[in-house]
This record gives sequence, C-alpha cells and structure tokens, in this order.
Amino acid sequence: MKKSGKIKAPPAKFQTRNAAAINQRSEEVNAQSLKGLVIRSTGSWYDIRDEEGLIWQCRLRGKFKFQDLKVTNPVAVGDSVYWEIEDETKQTGLINDILPRHNYIARKSVHKSAHAHLLAANVDQLIIVATLTFPRTSLGFIDRLLVVAESFRVPCIVIFNKQDLFDDETKAYQQELLDLYNQLGYLCFTTSSVTGEGIETFQNLLQGKISVLSGHSGVGKSTLVNTIAPDLNLRTNNVSTFANKGVHTTTFAEMFEIAPDTFIIDSPGIKELGLSEMEKEEISHYFPEMRNLLNECKFHNCLHIDEPKCAVKDAVEAGDIAMSRYESYLSMIGGQDNRR
Repeated sequence: MKKSGKIKAPPAKFQTRNAAAINQRSEEVNAQSLKGLVIRSTGSWYDIRDEEGLIWQCRLRGKFKFQDLKVTNPVAVGDSVYWEIEDETKQTGLINDILPRHNYIARKSVHKSAHAHLLAANVDQLIIVATLTFPRTSLGFIDRLLVVAESFRVPCIVIFNKQDLFDDETKAYQQELLDLYNQLGYLCFTTSSVTGEGIETFQNLLQGKISVLSGHSGVGKSTLVNTIAPDLNLRTNNVSTFANKGVHTTTFAEMFEIAPDTFIIDSPGIKELGLSEMEKEEISHYFPEMRNLLNECKFHNCLHIDEPKCAVKDAVEAGDIAMSRYESYLSMIGGQDNRR
C-alpha cells in the first residue's frame, strides 16, 4: 500500500481542553469568568491582557498542575483564557480555563526528554530570523524550524539578517539559499537594521497578524523589532566575540502590540531545537520537495535512507533535492544535533 503525500493534521494532544469540555463547563465556571489573552509567560505567572487592555498577573489553579499533559508549560503566550480577579488592588488573578487553540508551535523540552515545550499558540505565521555570520545559523536549524512550522500548519517566512556584515562571497552563498527556499515555497528576504534594507518589507508582513519571531540568540530579532517599533525598546546585547555566539536577552516569551491588531511574539533565543511528538515515518511529510514523491517509493514505510527504489534518494542523486536538505532530514531521523 502506497502512503499518501498529504500533510497529516497537526497533533491535538496539547489542546488542554476541547470545545465540548469548555461548553460543558461554561454554565458552571466560565460563564462567571473574564476573557483574556496571555501576553507573557514567566513560568509560574502569566501576564493576561483583559478585554479593556489592562494587564493582570495571573497564575493557574492547582488542578492544571495535575493534568496528564506532557508539556512543561500548559499555558502558552497567545492562549485565550478564562480567568477571574483574585486581588483587584494588586491586579492579580486566577486562570480557570484555556480556550481551544486553533494552532500552536512546540519543541522538545530541553529539561524533560518525554515532554514538549509550547513556544506560542494561536499564531498566523512563524518568522525565522537567521544570519550567516556573527553568529552563524546552521541550515540544520533552519530546516528544523521549517519542519516544525509545517507539522503544526503554520506559514513560515525566513529572514537573513545583518546584511551589512556580509562580503561578496557570503552574499553569493546567501543568494543560493534564498533561491533554494523560495523554490520550496517559503518567502525569504534580507534585512539590516543598520542600513534599513528589507525593513519596510518586514513591517508590511507583520500588519494585521500575530507573528512569532524565532532564531538563535544574537541574530537580531529584538533589534529588528526596535527598528520598526522603537517605543518598545526591547533589550538587546552584543554577540560574544570569543565564541561568536549570541547572549540571551529575551528570557521569557512575550507578546507585543506594535500597531492596531498587529502583534509579535518575541521568543527566547533557541540553541538547539528538538522535534516533539513526531515519528520518524512522518518527518518526510514536512519536507515539501519530498512530500510530492512519497507515492513513488517502492515501500510504503520507506525512510529514504538505504531502501531500494526510493524516489527521494533518486531525486537527491539527480540534484532535484538539495543535499543540505537531505542531510537535515537524516539528522532529524537520527535524532542528531542541529548545530552543524
């Protein structure tokens, strides 16, 4: 039996409540609760923006901590919640429930191997901010983020930042990468907060959407946001010249409104990205260039490693699939580090 080349639906196991459960409880608790948006998570406390735009510091009711959810953070930035006031003077509250998510982005927890960590919920797009120097973003890392976005059905954009630091040779190599990812259907462009290159394009892409910015520390996420929304004054820091690595400046994920109905979620810099809740057999479904070939492999459970008559391997040998992408795929199959 040949396997389908269609993308499977995103997993639902991190939905803390389903619609039926919320409707069932609405007469009891939720009907008496307020609605709010989670704009910041600090681990045990969450900043909730109410419907009037006021910010409240809230914590979860104890029952949430005992749910059988294999996530390190049951509430994510971007979640819509039911909550109630605990202390109006101190502006604190309690989260009673979480509305169903229409999507979310998760990665494998770096602290608990069997758990996932939610990066954000209810987003319109994921924007990968990458650099080819100071610090260099590996192609393996870019490809993993693209696979994560594909698996959770979130549109993805790739930005190559810090253009003012590139020489002609680096720019030529960068153009090859731009061509590669554009051909795969991903919007890619270049930016520099120093020269202003690409800043207008960046700003226009954000309009009217909730966007997650993700990438290594030091690639310039916060600086790009400060360029288009200087009033936010997000904290930035220099890259370590000793290790050519970024220094963490964003400690917790946080949502900012940079224009009416336009939000960005600035996430902490990611050093390593582990895939969460993804079987080896499904990873190729999230590579667009492989997905179209899956029905052509001899075996329905082909992993495209050493099986005979594999259409994916044939495409790699023919140059129709980039070797860098195939190597990224193999590293994901093998559970290897993405920092190459």
